[in-house]
Amino acid sequence: MPLCAPEKTDDNAPVINGHDASILPLCAELAGRVNAFLETEAATPLLRAMQEQTRVALGVISTALDRYSLDEISLSYNGGKDCLVLLILLLCALATYKKDALPKQLHSVYIISPHPFKEVDAFVDDSVTAYNLDLARYAMPMKEAFKLYLEEHKKVKAILVGTRRTDPHGQSLTHFDMTDSGWPAFMRVHPVIDWHYAEIWAFIRHFEIPYCPLYDQGYTSLGGTTDTHPNPALKAADGQGKENQGQSFRPAYELMEDRAERLGRDW
Repeated sequence: MPLCAPEKTDDNAPVINGHDASILPLCAELAGRVNAFLETEAATPLLRAMQEQTRVALGVISTALDRYSLDEISLSYNGGKDCLVLLILLLCALATYKKDALPKQLHSVYIISPHPFKEVDAFVDDSVTAYNLDLARYAMPMKEAFKLYLEEHKKVKAILVGTRRTDPHGQSLTHFDMTDSGWPAFMRVHPVIDWHYAEIWAFIRHFEIPYCPLYDQGYTSLGGTTDTHPNPALKAADGQGKENQGQSFRPAYELMEDRAERLGRDW
């Protein structure tokens, strides 16, 4: 069953499929699906690897929830594939959290690219509604954005980040790392740090999670319009992929090699 954004009733109370859509029912629905998958025998080696990665990530999130209150935790969210998986896993973990301590919305922060894709901004807007996000947005460099965010959200001590080992500067990270010297001080939590590219897409596709449509046009890593292009490794024969910039590209989930993920980015 695909995830869907809440519809609105006449009194503006969000509902999904006709039912109250406070954060607890959403968490319970997601957790039920993920837990059912984890209890089955996966059909392929990729799905088995994804099962194990999911268990590890949920364990990291549970540790973070033990160390910090929900008022002290935020999520870095920009609409990309990695933080989308992280968001779903966080919601799953909250299904067993203290019910009377659950917020109506999740603390989250979006650092906007200097040249954002309209598709990314639209998908982030959809995510705010679908997943009950209290999203703070900053159109400024990352260091300044986090500084201002922490000044405006003084209780936040830890931020969940969708960084993976193959990302720039991701090689030496662990599941819990304080920010570097010169940066605003907070704990960076990396639940999906050791996930491979193919495992991220296996999760998204297995659970039919809606994602940014740019990924269907050959983009595999999303930055801004001036530094992000369809991945040349996904260039398709005419008529065999989505048209973009006068060429055809296969969807992002058809890429299997981690090292090829950022061939469409200018660094």
